This record gives sequence, structure tokens and C-alpha cells, in this order.
Amino acid sequence: MDTVRDFLQQKLPMQGASYSIYRGAEDEEELHIEEPSGNPNNSHGRKKTSRLSPTLQKYIIGIVLVAFVAFILGFVATRRPCASCDYNTAELSQDKDPYESWDQQDPTNMDWNDLRDLLRKYLRDGQMINDVIRMVSEGPHAAGSEEDRALAQMVLEKLKTFYLDHTWVESHFAELPFPDRKRPSFLEVTVNGTTKESIEMGDSDVYCPYSTEGDVSGGLLYAQYGRREDFQRLAELGLDPKEQLVIVRTGFISFAQKVANAEAAGAAGVLIYPESPNDFAVYGHVHLGTGDPNSPGFPSFNHTQFPPMKSAGLPKIPAQPISSETARKLFRKLIGVQYPSFSNADSIFSKFKNPKLNLRLVVKNVKRSVELINVFGSLTGLVEPEHYIVVGAQRDSLGPGAAKSAVGTAILLELARTISMMVHNGFKPRRSLLFVSWDAGDFGSIGATEWLEGYLSMLHLKAAAYVSVDSAVLGDERFIARTSPLFKSLIKNIIKQVENPRRSQQNIYENAVSKNKMWETEDLQPLLMDTSAFAFTAFGGVPAVELSFAEMEQPYQYLDSRSDNYNNLNDVVGGRLAAVSLSMAEVVGLILIKLSHDHILPLDYSAYNNELLQHVIDLNQYSSKFQEQGLTLQWLSSARGDYTRATQTLRKALSLSDLSNEKLIQSFNVRIMRVEFYFLSQYASATEFPYRHILIGRGEHTFQALIDHLKNSPENINVGLLRKQLALFTWTVKGAANALSGEVWEIQRSF
Repeated sequence: MDTVRDFLQQKLPMQGASYSIYRGAEDEEELHIEEPSGNPNNSHGRKKTSRLSPTLQKYIIGIVLVAFVAFILGFVATRRPCASCDYNTAELSQDKDPYESWDQQDPTNMDWNDLRDLLRKYLRDGQMINDVIRMVSEGPHAAGSEEDRALAQMVLEKLKTFYLDHTWVESHFAELPFPDRKRPSFLEVTVNGTTKESIEMGDSDVYCPYSTEGDVSGGLLYAQYGRREDFQRLAELGLDPKEQLVIVRTGFISFAQKVANAEAAGAAGVLIYPESPNDFAVYGHVHLGTGDPNSPGFPSFNHTQFPPMKSAGLPKIPAQPISSETARKLFRKLIGVQYPSFSNADSIFSKFKNPKLNLRLVVKNVKRSVELINVFGSLTGLVEPEHYIVVGAQRDSLGPGAAKSAVGTAILLELARTISMMVHNGFKPRRSLLFVSWDAGDFGSIGATEWLEGYLSMLHLKAAAYVSVDSAVLGDERFIARTSPLFKSLIKNIIKQVENPRRSQQNIYENAVSKNKMWETEDLQPLLMDTSAFAFTAFGGVPAVELSFAEMEQPYQYLDSRSDNYNNLNDVVGGRLAAVSLSMAEVVGLILIKLSHDHILPLDYSAYNNELLQHVIDLNQYSSKFQEQGLTLQWLSSARGDYTRATQTLRKALSLSDLSNEKLIQSFNVRIMRVEFYFLSQYASATEFPYRHILIGRGEHTFQALIDHLKNSPENINVGLLRKQLALFTWTVKGAANALSGEVWEIQRSF
């Protein structure tokens, strides 16, 4: 034993030694021992004499060494990482490379299947979702109201109970229009110029925010859905809407688009009704845009003093919702039928010109300055914390808003709770996650748009993607995604992994294609203008998607009405509102995890290849008009080809690169996350044309404006404007190709 003690004394210092625990980049504890100064063999002042033979000493030493090595190997082989340990990236060694692979950075080494199972484990049975939907939809909670403020406080307090890194609120101030209770709007019919009959419009609180105030009279002209093609049909029938009141049905396009089309056709005012067997009217703002129309392109912070401006999207004619029963009364009184249709228009519309019948519409609104509150919660990413994945939901509603705001708010809170619980138990997202409850959604996504405007100079560098859960459940038969093209392949992949809420043993994708073979072209739709997702992409240049379950044939008829309550929505989905909402939460949760987890952002940057090609093909139909003006599409075709080659080059670079190099990964991700930003025209003013995206935006810089201009007769084509439109479109595509291709010294070689 003395020999063993001598050996240990020679190998391990007994006195004066310094022991320290060092936490390395892999967060594994290593024992570092520093020898004391002087000769360790003389640490006790004398050297002991061995009493065992040299041979026996060798055997004992060998046994000790073998046992020691066996112990170390066994420890390494069986040691499992601690899922509950607090791994702090600030403790990384200064000598280690901070850009390490995911497997090194993530202590749990979770793969996709692990994360998917963990999400399902922590998603509850839907009780929390059900309770929140009931709470939020108890009654109207318009932006700026006491009810809305109380809900904002509820959301904030809920977020504070989760394992989030930060929670906060942000205020904006905006002037919002509301019905004038002292001078209510009204509708009346005048017969023979003297007899007046008041027409009940339905709920007096239902109105069109941002309608101009006015007192207009005229005949009544039916324009179906108020689309451009509907007004073209009126022209074909020889019916002129000028100085007439136009009545249109809800559906297909937004209220704002219906009113804008009617105004362009010369109508004096617009009545909008829902074609429903029930008697109710529906809300809908009529600002052709999103955000505060009193500060287009500028944020509505209380400390800013921007000059007074008005959005060009504000209408100049009054608009008013009426109930379905009111519409039936008008049609019976004026034309003798319950509902008109274009199929018998020749016999119907002649009676609208009866000079003995006249309709008068008076619209009165009052403006109030209100404080809007956005509520935030965040989880900080481990590797790319400066890049955000944002998920948002509208909180306010002019009605009870079960479908409009309650379901989205419930899903948002459940996802914040679930994903923060995952992080608390080992999941380490690469990128940050931002959960946001937006205010003033019913007034044109003001909360979301003002936030974008306030941080526009930095968000295109920070926000990698946006997912909206507004109006997420409108039924349970059909799955619809209104999306940036970059999301399409990701959505398709995710819904193959989530069970269909209506039928077990079948995923959402299988159900979708079984009912509609054209699902990918019909249910993967472009972004709607009247949404926060549209603002993120068309204004902020951030890839965005909005997801919803709906019915196969008819849309949810109670949306944006005083009847959008818990019971009506629950009845539409057969009493399974919580279960359907939970299925949507799983879809959105998997998308968020995929976006925050993967080395390379799972966005399809080549999705615009075919779209740009189709646009060039469409423009080629007008090649003769271009030639007449001395113009050619050669440069646009070249730019389109450059973009396609840039995507191919990037895909090849990804396949050949070392994906353990975090610096390289981040450079690739920056190029991918900014694809939509590349399509924002840098030569269009954000105040005059906030939606600068050349493919889905609004303004003379867009593809649609170029096509519309070319549809004019040759004598009505503005040559200077046509040259400008073609140049703006061409150079933006070329700029997108340059940006996607990489560094400036690689561009010419790539092309």
C-alpha cells in the first residue's frame, strides 16, 4: 500500500495544488490541475522508501492504470447530457471558435423527430385554447376601448407566466373613425320626389371605418361583387354607374377594393351586404392599404411630429354596410325580386332608372385619438439571436370576434407557452422567436404596420419570416394558405405531418388533395392586401404566410359581424372548436420550430423562378406595343435569367459547403431571408407607394401596373411612363439577382 501511496503522491499533488472547473464551448466540465511551485516529490520534505518488490509494484501500477482507463471509457460511453442544465453561451471559452456546429452547440442533440414529438407532448388538450377563445369573444373589444386594454393586460400577464426571455408592450397613437351616435348614418327612399321612407340598415353600430362622410342620392345599381370585371360587365350591358348608388355583395375582394372600383367607375356611394339567410350586416374598413392612413409610410409614435398627410388609398365616396334583410327589401321595392343576378340583368337594370324612385345615403362618423397597444414576448436564439421568426395575431375586434381575433390570440398564447416549455426542457433554437399580439387589426392591421414602419430601417436585416394566425379557424374541411411563394414547399411538408382534425389516420395534406386535386394552385393563394402578412411582405420585404381552416363551399358567414361569437363558430366545426384550433397550433408550431431550428432557413428562394418566367411570357404578348415605342424585353429576359442562375448557384454552393461553418451558414441565411426585400423597388417612395414589392405591391412600379398600362389603346399609352415602368421592373429583378448571387466579385462570374 505504501508503494501505491508513493505512486499517487508522485502523480497527484497532495498539498498546494490548485483545482479549477473549466466550462468549455461544449459545456462539459473538465478538471484542470495546476502543480504547485517547487519539486512535487519533495512536498513533504522527504522521500519514502518502497517496501514492495519492483515486480509487484509494476503489477499494481498496471492494475490501477487499467481500472482508471476502464472507468474513463465507461463514463464517456454512458454519460448523457442534462436537459435541465442552464447552458450559458456567455461562458464559452475565449480560445474556442464561437461559430460551431449545431451538434456542438445544442446540448440535447435533438433532431427533427425529437422536436416534433416534444411539441406534441407540451401542446395541451385544448382546454387553455378553449378558455381563451371564450374569454376574448365575450363581446366587442374595438381598438382603444377599455375591453381591448383589459385583453392586452391579460395577454401580457399570460406571457409573463411562461419561460420567455423578455415581455414588453409598445404603444402607438392613431386617430380612428367610429359611428357618430349623435348624428347616426341613415338610408331612405324617395318616391315621386316627395314621399320619403326610412330604410332600416340593421345594426347601427356596424359601419365602414374610413368611409368618407357624405350625403348622396341616386338610383341603385347592382354590381355583383364589385370587382373590376363586374363593372366591365355593367359597361357591356350599357349601364352607367356614374352618380348612382352601387350595391355589392361581400366576397372575393376586400371592402376597400370594392369601394375603390366603384369610385373609379364614377359611383356616388356604395352599399355592401352579405348574401345570407340570416339578418345581419358586416364590418369592413375601406382604406385601400394597411396601417394608419393619416401617416402613410411613417410610424404613429407619440414622440414623432411628421407633417400631416393622407393616404392615397382613402375613398372619396361614402360606403355603408347593410344587413342581408335590408338588401332584400331594397331589391323587392325597387326591382321586384329578392336578389338580382347578372343572368337576368337586361330586365332588371332598366327599372333602376325609374325617375320616380330615388335612394339617399347619409354617412356620419366621428374620429377619436386612441392609444394602441402591441404586446410582445420573445425567446432568444442561441446561434443567430439577431434574426427573428415573428408570429402574430390580431387582438381587437369591432364585434365579439371569435374567429377574427379570439382563436388567433388563443393559438398565439398556446404556442408561446409550448415552445418556451420546450426551450426550458432542452430545445435550443438557433434563431429568436417573437410572439406578438397586434392592436387595431380591424382598421387595416394598424398595429402590425406601424411597428414595421417604426423599425423599417432595421427589420429587413432582422426579421427572417412572419407567420400570421389571424382568422385561423373559419371551418374544418379545407386548409388554405395565403402566402409568399417562399413558404409553399415548407407548408406542404409540414401539413403532411399533422393529423387532419376532421378525420384521424389521415394527415391534412392527404385530406386536401383528396377533396381538391388542384389544391396546390387553388388553396395556396397570394397574400390578401387587408392582412398583417401582406404588410410584412409588400411593405417590409419579409416572407410571410397566413394559414386558416375553412369550409369547402361557403365562407364563414359570420366573420366581421356581431354574430361572430363562440357558439356560432363552434357550431360551424361541429362542436370541436378547441380540437381544430389545436391542430392549427400544431401546424404553426412546427413551422416556427423548423424556421428557428434548421441550419439553413427552409424557405424556397427559387420559388420566384417560374413566376418571373410567366411574367415575361405575359409581357411578350405586348411585344408589338413595345417595338412601336422603340423598347425591347431583351434586358428583362436577361435579368430574369440572371435571377434563375443566381438561385442555381446558391443551391450548388449550399450542397458543396461545410455546414459546420457557422459564419458561412449565416451568410447563406442572410441572402435567403432577404429575397422578398430584394423585390422591393428601391426607386419608389415609401410614403407615396408604401407597398413597393414589384410583384404583389401597389403603384406604378409594379408588374400589374405595367400590364394595365399595356392594355390601353396605342393612343392612350404614355410612352415616358411606359419606359419608366419597364426600367423599374427590369432593374429591380436584376438587383434581386445581384443580391442573391453573393459578393460583388462573384456576380459576373456567376452570370
